[in-house]
Amino acid sequence: MTIQRVAIIGLGLLGGSIGLAVREYAPGIVTTGYDRDEGVRKVAGERGLVGTVCDSAAEAVREADLVVLCVPVGAMEEAAAQLADHIPKTAIISDVGSSKQSVSEALSRALPGRTIIPAHPVAGTEQSGPEAGFASLFTNRWCILTPVDGTHENALAALSEFWTKLGATVEIMDAEHHDLVLAVTSHIPHLIAFTIVGTASDLEEVTRSEVIKYSAGGFRDFTRIAASDPVMWRDVFLNNKSAVLEMLGRFTEDLTALQRAIRSGDGDALHELFSRTRAIRREVIKEGQDDDRPDFGREDHG
Repeated sequence: MTIQRVAIIGLGLLGGSIGLAVREYAPGIVTTGYDRDEGVRKVAGERGLVGTVCDSAAEAVREADLVVLCVPVGAMEEAAAQLADHIPKTAIISDVGSSKQSVSEALSRALPGRTIIPAHPVAGTEQSGPEAGFASLFTNRWCILTPVDGTHENALAALSEFWTKLGATVEIMDAEHHDLVLAVTSHIPHLIAFTIVGTASDLEEVTRSEVIKYSAGGFRDFTRIAASDPVMWRDVFLNNKSAVLEMLGRFTEDLTALQRAIRSGDGDALHELFSRTRAIRREVIKEGQDDDRPDFGREDHG
């Protein structure tokens, strides 16, 4: 099986970047796209995010070999159900959501008997919308596929090849395990960022203007994360509730232990923790998942 025609439903950061990456790295693949927002469709056409911006989702998917749903995970089932009568029987249906169990169940309910391979490209920025997409978003990033039981090997190989063409490194993973891993590496960090930025903005003793004016590097990076799409992250936490709550419980226990060490003046415990976390940072850099240049290679805009 080869993927020659791709339909992208939702033309924001991820959907737009997929379209641009196909144009850049797999120009032989024909792309169509749709977004329910007329303004987004207009920008998508101006930027050439896909070969053809369609006036309806049904038109976009009509001849597709692969349909990629780039919508919030909470809207996945409704979006898929509306397309059930229009997607070719031979097409692969996938997505880009960061929780996989709920998506797998939603797509299976909406599209029974179809070839469903949920996917999560572990890539993104705090920006959103059709202006935010760029072709190299997936370069040297992971794309995790979580096929359901009984998925045909040819379909899995075709989707793996598609993401590889876009520059990603493909990993196959069980959906439940994916959700636990991402709860640790993505969802809890986002939750902490949302919380600390919210706490800072609510302080009465320190004015909001001071928080903004004297933001040091750590707080600035929290604000980058906390600027992420609120609709997307609302749905992520509601749809990966079990794994997030499990990891949040572990984090709360660790935070309590840290409070105890600070209160009791246990410098050895603090030094041991900070040494371990520093080592993990070095491993992240070694894996090529970030940059060891000053300020992590990011431009400082003040």
